[in-house]
Amino acid sequence: MIPDANISIILSKGAKMKNYYLGCDVSKGYADFVILDSNKKIVENNFQLDDTFKGHNKLYEILTDFYKQNPNSSILSAVESTGGYENNWFNTFSKLGEILNFSIVRLNPLGVNHSQKANMSRAITDEISAYNIAEYLINHQSKITPNTKSYYSSLRKQWIFVKLLVKQRVQLLNQLESIVYTANTEVLTYCKHSTPNWLLQVLKQYPTAKRLAGANASSLIKIPFVSREKAETLIAKAKLSISSSNDKTTETIIKATVMQILQLAKTIAHHEKLMSDSCNLPEVKLLESFNGIGTYSAVGLLLEIGAVERFPSSKKPASFFGLHPTLKSSGDGRAAARMSKKGRREPRVILFNIARTSITYNPLIKEIYKKHVKRGMPKIAALGVVMHKILRIVFGMLKNNQPFDPAIDRKNQEKCKPKKEVVKISKSRRYQSYDVQAPISRRQGSKRKAML
Repeated sequence: MIPDANISIILSKGAKMKNYYLGCDVSKGYADFVILDSNKKIVENNFQLDDTFKGHNKLYEILTDFYKQNPNSSILSAVESTGGYENNWFNTFSKLGEILNFSIVRLNPLGVNHSQKANMSRAITDEISAYNIAEYLINHQSKITPNTKSYYSSLRKQWIFVKLLVKQRVQLLNQLESIVYTANTEVLTYCKHSTPNWLLQVLKQYPTAKRLAGANASSLIKIPFVSREKAETLIAKAKLSISSSNDKTTETIIKATVMQILQLAKTIAHHEKLMSDSCNLPEVKLLESFNGIGTYSAVGLLLEIGAVERFPSSKKPASFFGLHPTLKSSGDGRAAARMSKKGRREPRVILFNIARTSITYNPLIKEIYKKHVKRGMPKIAALGVVMHKILRIVFGMLKNNQPFDPAIDRKNQEKCKPKKEVVKISKSRRYQSYDVQAPISRRQGSKRKAML
């Protein structure tokens, strides 16, 4: 796409490097660009290019001319994550970084959005958005890590495709349940936690209660995991069914839906195996050493965490995933600490599923879960604690490149001895001690008396 060229940025002796910032606001089929200097002044006015071969080559020409006019310079560029529309531009920028003094970073739109709100901009256009992206690069350089290639790009595509198939299967299962409720009501007692595969096979042959009531137990027991006792129970319940839909159309819809669900299950299993076979990343194998993390979950966590080096401590990924507790306190009012749930929902879903599996199959996590439940914590809240714990363990495994070892965590727990509760005076009161005679509320008065 980009013509071959041997362009080198040669610095004169004693010359100072000038930094510039390119904001790229991506839309479907085109993008807006603007270049700012370190003082947030526009050095290249807004221009718009199409996401085509000619548009990308024109961008190359514009940037090449810019470097010729500004020889001792470097450009830091950014695109927002827009669900894939930014990938073509990101790829072109990455290629530019190989021949020019050019860096590219992919930004979280939430950060840019908050920065834009802080500017109190009333109008929002593509031109203004491109400027805000470039301005964000200037204001938050310490939070940005430039990168020129996406290490997990192919793995991410495969994982997203499997996730899409899983979502489609869940939608079909929900649709099937609503139809079966009026066509074969009694079999739903077997679907309290999930829809077993044997029941799907039963519905495939006997979609309605009327059909099931006329079935022969000898035919039903040919389906795997259907015993004679279970077969006779199904037939007996079908004969007394209150189902109201027994027409041919309902039968056809149920059969078609079941066949789609079964086919999707095979497709999901096939692509998960392909992903497992093609995924030779050592980080995935490392995460799989934790009892409760499979290949699918390991890949998802790895894609969400990205480079573990960008997190200086385990508190940072917990905050990034929205697992950190939040506490609101103002005056006498104080809200209970809750999980913040900030950021993307997907990583929390992955950790939630891992936590549910781990409290059964991982002795360390099971112990932590039971300990909090025994203290009176609600089970769902205890799962939140477990999610936070698992993320910290995963962070340690990736950071130290070590497989899961429960002995390490138990040793760390022994170091954390309970501290004696000491009433401390707030630093904000260093100029005046608490006065119970002040015109304060009764709640505040009780607090102050307890502290004196």
